[in-house]
Amino acid sequence: MSVTERTEVILGELRSRADPASLAGMARYGIATDRALGGSSLPVLRAMAKREGRDHRLAAALWATGVHEARILATMVDVPAEVTEGQMEDWVLDFASWDLCDQCCSNLFSYAPSAWRKVGEWSIREETFVKRAAFALLAALAVHDKEAPDDRFVGLLPLIEAAAPDDRNYVRKAVNWALRQIGKRDLFLNGAAMDCALRIQAGGTKAGRWIAADALRELRSDAVQRRLSEREGKRPIR
Repeated sequence: MSVTERTEVILGELRSRADPASLAGMARYGIATDRALGGSSLPVLRAMAKREGRDHRLAAALWATGVHEARILATMVDVPAEVTEGQMEDWVLDFASWDLCDQCCSNLFSYAPSAWRKVGEWSIREETFVKRAAFALLAALAVHDKEAPDDRFVGLLPLIEAAAPDDRNYVRKAVNWALRQIGKRDLFLNGAAMDCALRIQAGGTKAGRWIAADALRELRSDAVQRRLSEREGKRPIR
């Protein structure tokens, strides 16, 4: 079956599951529904992705449909090693909802060869979802890139500080997310992230105060401190 045929079959499946009544609920959560069908949850899309397997050309075809659920599915079936900077730049401009932005950054872009470079480039862009993508991507890297040294994350904390005054909801939540995920990697980064939060707090902006207070609440929590201490204790002495 050709990519075009597979795409049509997948669209038919998504349309057969369409649930217009669920669109109102999606909209309440800030998800743009003008190109959405409803009725296909993330677990359903993941099951479809597992069935279809990894396919870069199929991902491109699904993305080109413009259908919200098909685009999320595209992020699950694409091949990270084949994702180019050009593709990342094209797709990031298509982000119109926080969920598509976050799914793409977590499922796909965080594994792409240009991931780290895009954090820096997108963090200074003004488009709401491009800027959100920078910090959603950084949050995903903090979770997925197990081999990245601490210094690499410390070097990006100034980007978080610089973006902290941005009071756009979709931006500040992603900035906060990135700061928290960095601070949960290990004890050293926990301290570095909390120091960053305190500097943001001292800046006195409304968005910054919220970002800092929320991050400090989690990073100082007994649960996080205990988990990081236990993890540290299991590391071999070097």
